[in-house]
Parts: sequence; C-alpha cells; structure tokens
Amino acid sequence: MIKKTARKAIFAAACLFFATPALADDSLYRDLGGLDGIKKFVDVEMAYHLENPRIMHQFDETNIDRLKEQLVIFFCQTAGGPCKYTNHDMKVVHQGMHLTNVDFNALVEDMQKAMDDQGIPFSVQNRLLARLAPYQRQVVTK
Repeated sequence: MIKKTARKAIFAAACLFFATPALADDSLYRDLGGLDGIKKFVDVEMAYHLENPRIMHQFDETNIDRLKEQLVIFFCQTAGGPCKYTNHDMKVVHQGMHLTNVDFNALVEDMQKAMDDQGIPFSVQNRLLARLAPYQRQVVTK
C-alpha cells in the first residue's frame, strides 16, 4: 500500500502534468526561417500580388504596410510561432470583397512562387498551405 505522503506527491505531480499546457509544435515556424524568414517571404509575396493582373485590383484601397504586418503575424501564429494574431477573423477581413476561387488560387500561386524564391522546401510549403487551406471557406464568397 502506498503511504499517504507518496499518494499526495503522485497526486500533485499528476495535477501539475495535466494543468500544464502542451507545448505547441513550432517546427513549421522554424522551418520557415522564424520571424525573419516569414517577413522576407511576405515581402516577396506581396510584391507578386501587386504585380499580378488577376488580383492586383484587390489591393487598391489597402494599406500595404499594415497588411504585410498582419500577414506576418497571422503566418507566424499559423505556423506555430510565438505571435498572436488579434485582428478580425478571415471572414470579417474579406467581407464585401466578393472573392472567387480564381482569386484565391492566384493568391496561393503567388505565395508558392514567393516561397520558392526564398528557398523554402516544397514539403514545408505544403505544410503551411495545409494549415491555411481551411480559410478558403471564409475568404471565398462567390
């Protein structure tokens, strides 16, 4: 039979174990090059968006510097990094833009090209895109 003090120690250890939040997997964040890598990727990505005749008009009324800051934070959090995205959810942010699957696909193509330019391996690109894919339902409204 376990002594009373040993049971208390086991109970305390179990409480500590179950009360401690699991550490987030930040491997994707690290594989993207951390915050600096994400910033570089977003800079290149945004340049592609602004040159892409299929979607460039979507950014006409946009504060590009603020958008880039928000994208960095969003991608950082999505990749498991330490950032906390506190802006509106994707549905609210894209409300009234009437985005189509064609628009969404053009954006993703630009993202992939930017990641290629930054030397981000294809497998890492796929991991990020897999985490972003569910947002298509919130962004595409037409």
